[in-house]
Amino acid sequence: MQAVVTLAGEGTRMLPWTRGPRKEFLPLFDRGEGGGPVLKPVAHLVVETLVRAGADRFTLVVQPKDREFVRGYFAVDRRLLARHRDHEERLTETRRFYRTLEGLRFHYAVQPRPAGFGDAVLRSRPFVGDAPFLLQAGDAVLLEPQRGHVFGAMARLLERERLDGVLLVRRVSDPRRYGVIEGTPGPRFEGIRRLDVTTLVEKPEHPRTHWAATAAYVFRPSLFAALAAFRRAARPRELELTDGIRTLIDRGGRVSALVLEARWGEWRSVGSPDGFVRALDRSRRRAARPPVRHPNG
Repeated sequence: MQAVVTLAGEGTRMLPWTRGPRKEFLPLFDRGEGGGPVLKPVAHLVVETLVRAGADRFTLVVQPKDREFVRGYFAVDRRLLARHRDHEERLTETRRFYRTLEGLRFHYAVQPRPAGFGDAVLRSRPFVGDAPFLLQAGDAVLLEPQRGHVFGAMARLLERERLDGVLLVRRVSDPRRYGVIEGTPGPRFEGIRRLDVTTLVEKPEHPRTHWAATAAYVFRPSLFAALAAFRRAARPRELELTDGIRTLIDRGGRVSALVLEARWGEWRSVGSPDGFVRALDRSRRRAARPPVRHPNG
């Protein structure tokens, strides 16, 4: 299955850090193969999650200056393994990740300048083609009891009901800061609460619900046509994904959302200093827990 990961944001809320390493490569904790905690970049965790959900072809959207660094990270570096062969115990997680990478195919779409999340997604169109695709922003992570389960359920719902899109939403106390979903309750899917989306409003002054979109989605390529149509009609300075989703619905597309409740996992962004600190702490706590089996229904 195809997957798109956006890594091209400016990261202005994280300056001056983001004048150097990208926020998507900030470290979070994970449980290592031996059971102890290890550090992995956020983008690394995102790719592993999408692989567990069934992705094997990736389009990474990057800025021109970051392309070679990102390409290098998601490639097998045999010279690194050779240099550290006297410390095999330090290479366990790297070797495991390299085994994963050997089964994947990567493309790199370039966003020359920041022009919105929707613009970044639209630039993946030549590589995605006519296939459904998973989509996630690379500066946030879905921490789950069973990695990849939620994305997998989203993809199965898209296929089973021939939807145009499936969003992941969560309840927040102040929805004015987010893209807010309006919709009607639908039947649970694989035990996960579901909404059928009627519209999506970006940062409304008077939100009508508390359902905030996370930056995790599954779409058919009809999204690309909706994004391009909105750009032609509105000529926005920045093209947002919410504009494309709203246009998709207005054009007759069917979009649903699954609700992220605590038993399925939690969504953590590293897009701000406070967000990064919270994500680091939560990932550390989760990495220290013993493995648990995926919760039923």
